[in-house]
Amino acid sequence: MKHIFLNLKRFDVPVEYGGVNRLAAPADWGRAIVEGTQAGLTRYDPSEVEFVMYLPEAHIPAAVAAKAPGSPVQIGCQGVYRDDTAPGGNFGAFTTNRPASAAKALGCESVLIGHCEERNDKMGILAAAGITGQEASRIVSGILNQEIKAAVARGLTVLYCIGEKSEEQDAWQQVLGDQLSIGLKDVDKSKVTIAYEPIWSIGPGKTPADKPYITKIAKFVKEQTGGMDVVYGGGLKTDNAAMLASIPEIDGGLIALTRFAGEIGFYPEEYLDIIRLYMGK
Repeated sequence: MKHIFLNLKRFDVPVEYGGVNRLAAPADWGRAIVEGTQAGLTRYDPSEVEFVMYLPEAHIPAAVAAKAPGSPVQIGCQGVYRDDTAPGGNFGAFTTNRPASAAKALGCESVLIGHCEERNDKMGILAAAGITGQEASRIVSGILNQEIKAAVARGLTVLYCIGEKSEEQDAWQQVLGDQLSIGLKDVDKSKVTIAYEPIWSIGPGKTPADKPYITKIAKFVKEQTGGMDVVYGGGLKTDNAAMLASIPEIDGGLIALTRFAGEIGFYPEEYLDIIRLYMGK
């Protein structure tokens, strides 16, 4: 089965505030994305491909409400807390944090965990305490493992991101191996898909990872995990969709921005175009 994930990051911020949202007023943004894409996605067989959209929490209710009967769109959130509410236990004393129970109650079906931006945030906190390098990386993967377990226990599927930075490329097997072994320890792997982010190649002016490199990593992930599905998390886009589709070991991709020049941002019709290119129809 193929998996097409969409990480909408903070693309809801209007241009006048320094963001890239030209699509709709923030109050209508989540609804506009679902309404602008779900009809176009019905052309695909749901037994062959799934579509999951990860939105900032404020937009989840409107996105869920916009789903038509039989919509192929699954709504997800961009992370959960490592602890959760429970009858007779903690009733919700998690100020600023999002327990998996809250995500489930809002209508989420999935959650994005371990994105490089989340890892960097946690690594930054540890660095402030003097903990850096592989020690910090392993601690972060341990925290992410708790998040995955909390999500799966609440009935959410998980997209778990892994990836190496430029200074870690020589030790990529150790880095990715730790992220997999620690992050997935004692986890029901049938509820998890892996997204590979070549962090060293993401961003303006950087050389994108090529087909041989992506293939090498995808094979490694499958070997380390017993054949788990792995998608390309470095950005599925117009200019790499056909190449990624030609890699048997890659099971889909993670889309973010759809336009990278001019009025950059996320645009529903361009999102559908990327999927047509990747799926070949």
